[in-house]
Amino acid sequence: MQSDKHPKDHEPEPTHPLRWCATFIFSVLAVGVIIAGVVVFLGYLVYHPTIPIISVVDAHLNLFQYDLAGVLVTQVMIVVRTENDNTRAHASLSDMKLTLIFDGIEIAKLVAEPYEVSKNSSVDFNFVATSDSIPLNQEQMKDVDAYLNEDEIRFDLKGNVRARWRVGILGSIKFRCHLECQLRFHKSSGDYIPRRCTSKAK
Repeated sequence: MQSDKHPKDHEPEPTHPLRWCATFIFSVLAVGVIIAGVVVFLGYLVYHPTIPIISVVDAHLNLFQYDLAGVLVTQVMIVVRTENDNTRAHASLSDMKLTLIFDGIEIAKLVAEPYEVSKNSSVDFNFVATSDSIPLNQEQMKDVDAYLNEDEIRFDLKGNVRARWRVGILGSIKFRCHLECQLRFHKSSGDYIPRRCTSKAK
């Protein structure tokens, strides 16, 4: 008859201290990430940050002189506004570089020194872009003739401005505003034909 013997139960090995340490560190990091997310979310609810924008609010075609030899001279006045709708944060802007283009030809560069826009405020820049004498090719001359017949002169405006503002606990936020639109004028009066010309964030 066999004796009734039970094998000795297997005792679990003690957890290595390094595992306890790693578990503790990961737990702390996880809690830190959750807290940071809550802080950012609450900060957004409190400050409701909005991105400052640049836009063309007015313009005028001061000169559009075109002779029979196909040489063009033009001058355009453009009012560019920067709006900061944040009620609790000032905005700092720099590297404003806009290019005025006519039928693929760069007419002028519009630049501005670094500047500040107070909270819930705006700043206007009055640019006057004057071209040199520009010899047009045959295709461009045809385009000008068509514009003159329509009494509608068209320019493209493209460029960027860098913006930064500090929003309470959210810290400093940086981004680039990109502006690209078409400006249209009546040749007969030089009046600007208003249309939406507002930046997008990149």
